[in-house]
Amino acid sequence: MTTSGNTQPVFVMMRVVASPRTVILSLLFLLMSAVPASAQDAPPPDSSSGSWTKSLLGKLNGSQAGFQNWAEGGVNTLAISSGLDGSAEQASGNWTKKSTLRLSFGVVKQDTLAFRKAEDLIRLTMALNYAGNGKLLLFQPTVAAGARTQFAPGFNFEKNPFGDGRTPPVKVSDFLSPGTFTQSLGLAYKPKPWFSQRLGLGAKQTVVMIESLRPLYSVDPGSSARFEFGVEAFTDFDKEIFRNVHYKSTLGLFAAFNKPDLPDYLWENVVTMKVNSWLQVNFEWSMLFDEDVSSKLQVKEVFAVGIAYKFI
Repeated sequence: MTTSGNTQPVFVMMRVVASPRTVILSLLFLLMSAVPASAQDAPPPDSSSGSWTKSLLGKLNGSQAGFQNWAEGGVNTLAISSGLDGSAEQASGNWTKKSTLRLSFGVVKQDTLAFRKAEDLIRLTMALNYAGNGKLLLFQPTVAAGARTQFAPGFNFEKNPFGDGRTPPVKVSDFLSPGTFTQSLGLAYKPKPWFSQRLGLGAKQTVVMIESLRPLYSVDPGSSARFEFGVEAFTDFDKEIFRNVHYKSTLGLFAAFNKPDLPDYLWENVVTMKVNSWLQVNFEWSMLFDEDVSSKLQVKEVFAVGIAYKFI
């Protein structure tokens, strides 16, 4: 969501016009070009102990700028954000299980304006793969699910998308308004430990619990959710590309049966650069397209410097 005033140092979101088909093909080519065709060097999962491999990383980022009697001008700014990134993975017998959790929330204050929400995300994914008698299968039967929403209300400070005459700011989102839930059943292709692709049949539910917000997300005012069925694809790239530089990228596509030529997609990228054991720089950018919400590509960019603490 955009906010009025000058561009924030921690959070920027903008809308641009682009061809969805062109973007999808470009993203798939970019991710596929990084993966060798052979999968012979991919190690099989260690199912001897069946123990979980867990990680949990906490982050706290901030920036501040202050001016007094500064002849060249400037805007007093304070921005703070925090987050948690977690994962849990287990290989036991014929099955591998993996869950990921991502939480983030941030606020920003400009000059005399009150604090406004900048970054807000709740994201959970789960996948269950059949690995096959302790030997790594190239194509693994997979069941997966995901959920995405936010913590707090969101407002549009620039315009009123309802067109009902109210003066901005206007509330346009809240917890589970919207909430996006996906489920899929298909095959996963895992040629490398740091790369995987999934393709199968999928279902998607867009939940909007607040009735007045449902028109913004193409949900029937008399129903709390919109149901769709189609084909789902998901690509995951997670690797240290240089020393102390880690790149994680996920691309999720969903093509509903009633509109297969214009799929929804969400491409999320995070580059983490470690300065030392507790200080790191994060650069994140995401692209979202969902014609039921907007005919334009939605883009989010976050640049942050802050403290990181590894709990697990």
